[in-house]
Amino acid sequence: MQQPRDFSLYGAVDLAARQAAAQRRQQADRNAGTGAPGNGEASAFVIDVTEETFNAEVAARSRTTPVIVDLWADWCGPCKQLSPVLEKLATEAAGAWVLAKIDVDANPRLAQAFQAQSIPMVVAIIGGQMVDAFLGAMPEAQVRQWLTQVLSVADQLGVVSAADGAAGPQAGLSPADAMPPAYVEAQAAMERGDLDAAASVLEKALAETPGDPILKSWLAQVSLIRRVSSYDEAAARRAAAAGPGDVDAQVRVADIEMAAGRTEEAFDRLLGAIRRTSGAERDRARLHLIELFDIFPPDDPQVKRARTQLTALLF
Repeated sequence: MQQPRDFSLYGAVDLAARQAAAQRRQQADRNAGTGAPGNGEASAFVIDVTEETFNAEVAARSRTTPVIVDLWADWCGPCKQLSPVLEKLATEAAGAWVLAKIDVDANPRLAQAFQAQSIPMVVAIIGGQMVDAFLGAMPEAQVRQWLTQVLSVADQLGVVSAADGAAGPQAGLSPADAMPPAYVEAQAAMERGDLDAAASVLEKALAETPGDPILKSWLAQVSLIRRVSSYDEAAARRAAAAGPGDVDAQVRVADIEMAAGRTEEAFDRLLGAIRRTSGAERDRARLHLIELFDIFPPDDPQVKRARTQLTALLF
Protein backbone atom coordinates (compact mmCIF):
# COMPACT_ATOMS: atom_id res chain seq x y z
CA MET A 1 0.00 0.00 0.00
CA GLN A 2 1.18 3.55 -0.68
CA GLN A 3 1.54 6.03 2.16
CA PRO A 4 -1.81 7.83 2.59
CA ARG A 5 -1.92 11.48 1.70
CA ASP A 6 -4.62 14.08 2.02
CA PHE A 7 -6.39 14.67 -1.27
CA SER A 8 -6.62 18.24 -2.47
CA LEU A 9 -6.98 20.15 -5.73
CA TYR A 10 -3.68 21.90 -5.03
CA GLY A 11 -2.04 21.02 -8.34
CA ALA A 12 -0.45 23.97 -10.10
CA VAL A 13 1.13 22.32 -13.14
CA ASP A 14 -1.37 21.26 -15.79
CA LEU A 15 0.54 18.14 -16.83
CA ALA A 16 -2.51 16.01 -17.60
CA ALA A 17 -4.65 18.34 -19.73
CA ARG A 18 -4.91 17.28 -23.36
CA GLN A 19 -5.72 19.31 -26.45
CA ALA A 20 -8.75 17.15 -27.26
CA ALA A 21 -10.63 17.95 -24.04
CA ALA A 22 -13.60 19.53 -25.78
CA GLN A 23 -14.09 16.57 -28.11
CA ARG A 24 -13.72 14.12 -25.24
CA ARG A 25 -16.35 16.00 -23.23
CA GLN A 26 -18.80 15.46 -26.07
CA GLN A 27 -17.97 11.75 -26.01
CA ALA A 28 -18.42 11.68 -22.24
CA ASP A 29 -21.85 13.28 -22.62
CA ARG A 30 -22.85 10.57 -25.09
CA ASN A 31 -21.58 7.91 -22.69
CA ALA A 32 -23.29 9.40 -19.61
CA GLY A 33 -25.29 6.81 -17.73
CA THR A 34 -23.85 3.90 -19.68
CA GLY A 35 -20.79 3.23 -17.56
CA ALA A 36 -18.50 3.92 -20.52
CA PRO A 37 -15.91 2.96 -21.41
CA GLY A 38 -16.88 -0.44 -20.05
CA ASN A 39 -19.63 -2.63 -21.38
CA GLY A 40 -21.25 -3.44 -18.05
CA GLU A 41 -24.77 -2.47 -17.06
CA ALA A 42 -25.43 0.85 -15.32
CA SER A 43 -25.29 0.55 -11.55
CA ALA A 44 -26.29 2.73 -8.63
CA PHE A 45 -22.78 2.15 -7.33
CA VAL A 46 -21.04 3.44 -10.47
CA ILE A 47 -21.14 7.20 -11.03
CA ASP A 48 -19.69 9.54 -13.64
CA VAL A 49 -17.92 12.46 -11.93
CA THR A 50 -17.07 15.88 -13.34
CA GLU A 51 -15.13 18.86 -12.00
CA GLU A 52 -18.47 20.33 -10.91
CA THR A 53 -19.66 17.25 -9.00
CA PHE A 54 -16.33 16.03 -7.61
CA ASN A 55 -16.58 17.65 -4.18
CA ALA A 56 -19.98 16.14 -3.47
CA GLU A 57 -19.60 12.78 -5.20
CA VAL A 58 -16.03 11.98 -4.13
CA ALA A 59 -14.56 14.26 -1.46
CA ALA A 60 -17.69 14.48 0.71
CA ARG A 61 -18.97 10.96 0.02
CA SER A 62 -15.60 9.44 0.99
CA ARG A 63 -16.15 10.60 4.57
CA THR A 64 -18.78 7.90 4.99
CA THR A 65 -18.16 5.47 2.12
CA PRO A 66 -14.89 4.41 0.46
CA VAL A 67 -14.69 5.82 -3.06
CA ILE A 68 -12.64 4.16 -5.80
CA VAL A 69 -11.78 6.62 -8.57
CA ASP A 70 -11.25 5.29 -12.11
CA LEU A 71 -9.38 7.81 -14.30
CA TRP A 72 -9.89 6.86 -17.92
CA ALA A 73 -10.10 8.23 -21.47
CA ASP A 74 -11.88 7.07 -24.59
CA TRP A 75 -8.59 6.62 -26.49
CA CYS A 76 -7.08 4.41 -23.75
CA GLY A 77 -7.14 0.70 -24.65
CA PRO A 78 -6.18 -0.65 -21.19
CA CYS A 79 -8.95 1.51 -19.69
CA LYS A 80 -11.48 -0.45 -21.73
CA GLN A 81 -10.12 -3.67 -20.23
CA LEU A 82 -10.08 -2.47 -16.62
CA SER A 83 -13.27 -0.42 -16.37
CA PRO A 84 -15.70 -3.36 -16.84
CA VAL A 85 -13.87 -5.23 -14.09
CA LEU A 86 -14.22 -2.29 -11.69
CA GLU A 87 -17.89 -1.81 -12.61
CA LYS A 88 -18.63 -5.50 -12.02
CA LEU A 89 -16.93 -5.47 -8.62
CA ALA A 90 -18.67 -2.24 -7.59
CA THR A 91 -22.04 -3.79 -8.38
CA GLU A 92 -21.12 -6.94 -6.47
CA ALA A 93 -20.04 -4.83 -3.47
CA ALA A 94 -23.58 -3.39 -3.33
CA GLY A 95 -22.56 -0.14 -1.65
CA ALA A 96 -19.59 -1.29 0.43
CA TRP A 97 -17.69 1.12 -1.83
CA VAL A 98 -18.58 3.36 -4.77
CA LEU A 99 -16.87 3.61 -8.15
CA ALA A 100 -16.39 7.18 -9.40
CA LYS A 101 -15.41 7.39 -13.09
CA ILE A 102 -13.51 10.45 -14.35
CA ASP A 103 -12.81 11.11 -18.03
CA VAL A 104 -9.41 12.83 -17.83
CA ASP A 105 -9.86 14.62 -21.16
CA ALA A 106 -13.21 16.12 -20.20
CA ASN A 107 -11.96 16.98 -16.70
CA PRO A 108 -8.32 18.09 -17.01
CA ARG A 109 -8.21 19.85 -13.62
CA LEU A 110 -9.13 16.62 -11.87
CA ALA A 111 -6.53 14.72 -13.88
CA GLN A 112 -4.00 17.34 -12.81
CA ALA A 113 -5.00 17.10 -9.16
CA PHE A 114 -4.46 13.33 -9.22
CA GLN A 115 -1.13 13.79 -11.07
CA ALA A 116 -2.52 11.38 -13.67
CA GLN A 117 0.26 11.33 -16.24
CA SER A 118 -0.52 7.69 -17.07
CA ILE A 119 -3.89 5.96 -17.32
CA PRO A 120 -5.75 3.90 -16.40
CA MET A 121 -5.14 5.15 -12.88
CA VAL A 122 -7.24 3.85 -10.00
CA VAL A 123 -7.23 5.73 -6.72
CA ALA A 124 -8.80 4.89 -3.35
CA ILE A 125 -10.19 7.89 -1.45
CA ILE A 126 -11.15 7.30 2.18
CA GLY A 127 -12.11 9.97 4.67
CA GLY A 128 -11.06 12.69 2.25
CA GLN A 129 -7.57 11.23 1.72
CA MET A 130 -5.87 9.28 -1.02
CA VAL A 131 -4.79 6.04 0.63
CA ASP A 132 -3.59 3.99 -2.33
CA ALA A 133 -3.48 3.84 -6.12
CA PHE A 134 -2.32 1.72 -9.02
CA LEU A 135 -1.56 2.32 -12.69
CA GLY A 136 -2.45 0.14 -15.64
CA ALA A 137 -4.91 -2.68 -16.16
CA MET A 138 -4.77 -5.58 -13.69
CA PRO A 139 -6.51 -8.98 -13.77
CA GLU A 140 -9.71 -9.24 -11.76
CA ALA A 141 -8.09 -11.40 -9.07
CA GLN A 142 -5.44 -8.74 -8.40
CA VAL A 143 -8.03 -5.97 -8.35
CA ARG A 144 -10.03 -7.94 -5.78
CA GLN A 145 -6.92 -8.35 -3.63
CA TRP A 146 -6.18 -4.63 -3.86
CA LEU A 147 -9.74 -3.76 -2.88
CA THR A 148 -9.49 -6.04 0.16
CA GLN A 149 -6.45 -4.06 1.32
CA VAL A 150 -8.22 -0.76 0.70
CA LEU A 151 -11.29 -1.80 2.69
CA SER A 152 -9.01 -2.91 5.52
CA VAL A 153 -7.61 0.64 5.63
CA ALA A 154 -11.18 1.98 5.61
CA ASP A 155 -11.93 -0.14 8.68
CA GLN A 156 -8.85 1.23 10.43
CA LEU A 157 -9.88 4.80 9.65
CA GLY A 158 -13.44 4.16 10.76
CA VAL A 159 -14.91 4.80 7.33
CA VAL A 160 -17.29 2.00 6.42
CA SER A 161 -20.29 2.40 4.14
CA ALA A 162 -23.83 2.59 5.40
CA ALA A 163 -24.35 -0.75 3.69
CA ASP A 164 -22.06 -2.22 6.34
CA GLY A 165 -23.87 -0.47 9.16
CA ALA A 166 -21.24 2.13 10.02
CA ALA A 167 -21.99 5.62 11.20
CA GLY A 168 -18.96 7.25 9.56
CA PRO A 169 -15.50 8.27 10.69
CA GLN A 170 -14.53 7.68 14.28
CA ALA A 171 -14.72 10.76 16.50
CA GLY A 172 -11.47 12.64 16.77
CA LEU A 173 -9.76 10.95 13.80
CA SER A 174 -8.29 13.38 11.29
CA PRO A 175 -7.35 12.15 7.80
CA ALA A 176 -3.97 13.84 8.28
CA ASP A 177 -3.28 11.59 11.29
CA ALA A 178 -2.29 8.76 8.93
CA MET A 179 -0.04 10.93 6.77
CA PRO A 180 3.71 11.27 7.17
CA PRO A 181 4.45 14.70 8.73
CA ALA A 182 6.51 15.79 5.71
CA TYR A 183 3.51 15.24 3.41
CA VAL A 184 1.29 17.34 5.65
CA GLU A 185 3.80 20.17 5.97
CA ALA A 186 4.73 20.23 2.28
CA GLN A 187 1.14 20.16 1.11
CA ALA A 188 0.17 22.94 3.50
CA ALA A 189 2.99 25.08 2.12
CA MET A 190 1.93 24.37 -1.47
CA GLU A 191 -1.69 25.19 -0.75
CA ARG A 192 -0.78 28.58 0.73
CA GLY A 193 1.54 29.28 -2.19
CA ASP A 194 4.79 29.20 -0.20
CA LEU A 195 6.86 27.24 -2.69
CA ASP A 196 10.16 28.04 -1.00
CA ALA A 197 8.94 26.46 2.23
CA ALA A 198 7.49 23.49 0.34
CA ALA A 199 10.80 22.90 -1.44
CA SER A 200 12.71 23.07 1.83
CA VAL A 201 10.44 20.49 3.48
CA LEU A 202 10.56 18.18 0.46
CA GLU A 203 14.34 18.38 0.14
CA LYS A 204 14.79 17.49 3.81
CA ALA A 205 12.30 14.62 3.60
CA LEU A 206 13.93 13.24 0.46
CA ALA A 207 17.33 13.28 2.15
CA GLU A 208 15.83 10.92 4.72
CA THR A 209 13.80 8.77 2.27
CA PRO A 210 15.44 9.18 -1.17
CA GLY A 211 13.24 6.64 -2.91
CA ASP A 212 9.84 8.18 -2.08
CA PRO A 213 8.18 8.71 -5.52
CA ILE A 214 5.56 11.14 -4.25
CA LEU A 215 8.13 13.38 -2.59
CA LYS A 216 10.30 13.31 -5.73
CA SER A 217 7.35 14.22 -7.96
CA TRP A 218 6.21 17.04 -5.69
CA LEU A 219 9.71 18.51 -5.44
CA ALA A 220 10.17 18.31 -9.22
CA GLN A 221 6.87 20.14 -9.74
CA VAL A 222 7.59 22.78 -7.11
CA SER A 223 11.04 23.37 -8.60
CA LEU A 224 9.54 23.72 -12.06
CA ILE A 225 6.96 26.27 -10.90
CA ARG A 226 9.61 28.29 -9.08
CA ARG A 227 11.83 28.40 -12.17
CA VAL A 228 9.07 29.29 -14.63
CA SER A 229 7.77 32.10 -12.41
CA SER A 230 11.14 33.82 -12.78
CA TYR A 231 11.26 33.62 -16.60
CA ASP A 232 10.40 36.24 -19.20
CA GLU A 233 8.66 33.90 -21.63
CA ALA A 234 8.94 36.14 -24.70
CA ALA A 235 12.66 36.75 -24.11
CA ALA A 236 13.26 33.04 -23.44
CA ARG A 237 11.59 32.03 -26.69
CA ARG A 238 13.53 34.61 -28.69
CA ALA A 239 16.82 33.40 -27.23
CA ALA A 240 15.96 29.76 -27.91
CA ALA A 241 14.99 30.50 -31.51
CA ALA A 242 18.18 32.50 -32.09
CA GLY A 243 20.47 29.95 -30.44
CA PRO A 244 19.58 26.28 -31.00
CA GLY A 245 22.81 25.33 -29.21
CA ASP A 246 22.20 27.70 -26.29
CA VAL A 247 21.42 25.14 -23.57
CA ASP A 248 20.27 27.72 -21.01
CA ALA A 249 17.76 29.13 -23.47
CA GLN A 250 16.50 25.68 -24.47
CA VAL A 251 16.15 24.67 -20.81
CA ARG A 252 14.04 27.75 -20.03
CA VAL A 253 11.67 27.14 -22.94
CA ALA A 254 11.45 23.42 -22.10
CA ASP A 255 10.36 24.40 -18.59
CA ILE A 256 7.73 26.74 -20.02
CA GLU A 257 6.43 24.00 -22.31
CA MET A 258 6.33 21.49 -19.48
CA ALA A 259 4.40 23.88 -17.21
CA ALA A 260 1.89 24.38 -20.04
CA GLY A 261 1.35 20.62 -20.31
CA ARG A 262 3.29 20.21 -23.57
CA THR A 263 5.37 17.34 -22.23
CA GLU A 264 6.48 15.83 -25.53
CA GLU A 265 7.62 19.21 -26.86
CA ALA A 266 9.65 19.84 -23.70
CA PHE A 267 11.33 16.44 -23.87
CA ASP A 268 12.05 16.78 -27.61
CA ARG A 269 13.54 20.24 -27.12
CA LEU A 270 16.04 18.97 -24.55
CA LEU A 271 16.83 15.87 -26.59
CA GLY A 272 17.59 18.20 -29.50
CA ALA A 273 19.90 20.27 -27.30
CA ILE A 274 21.72 17.09 -26.24
CA ARG A 275 22.09 16.08 -29.89
CA ARG A 276 23.58 19.44 -30.88
CA THR A 277 26.01 19.94 -27.99
CA SER A 278 28.89 18.21 -26.25
CA GLY A 279 30.87 18.24 -23.01
CA ALA A 280 29.54 20.26 -20.08
CA GLU A 281 26.76 21.85 -22.16
CA ARG A 282 25.44 18.46 -23.20
CA ASP A 283 25.61 17.17 -19.64
CA ARG A 284 23.63 20.16 -18.35
CA ALA A 285 20.84 19.49 -20.84
CA ARG A 286 20.88 15.78 -19.94
CA LEU A 287 20.61 16.45 -16.20
CA HIS A 288 17.74 18.87 -16.71
CA LEU A 289 15.85 16.33 -18.81
CA ILE A 290 16.27 13.72 -16.07
CA GLU A 291 14.98 16.23 -13.52
CA LEU A 292 11.82 16.69 -15.58
CA PHE A 293 11.39 12.91 -15.73
CA ASP A 294 10.96 12.96 -11.93
CA ILE A 295 7.62 14.74 -12.31
CA PHE A 296 6.13 11.57 -13.79
CA PRO A 297 5.72 7.94 -12.71
CA PRO A 298 8.70 5.85 -13.94
CA ASP A 299 6.47 3.82 -16.27
CA ASP A 300 4.92 6.84 -18.00
CA PRO A 301 4.96 6.18 -21.78
CA GLN A 302 6.34 9.61 -22.63
CA VAL A 303 9.17 9.19 -20.14
CA LYS A 304 9.95 5.72 -21.49
CA ARG A 305 10.11 7.06 -25.03
CA ALA A 306 12.35 9.97 -24.06
CA ARG A 307 14.64 7.71 -21.99
CA THR A 308 15.07 5.39 -24.97
CA GLN A 309 16.00 8.33 -27.19
CA LEU A 310 18.36 9.70 -24.55
CA THR A 311 20.17 6.36 -24.31
CA ALA A 312 20.54 6.24 -28.09
CA LEU A 313 22.06 9.73 -28.11
CA LEU A 314 24.53 9.01 -25.33
CA PHE A 315 25.63 5.55 -26.36
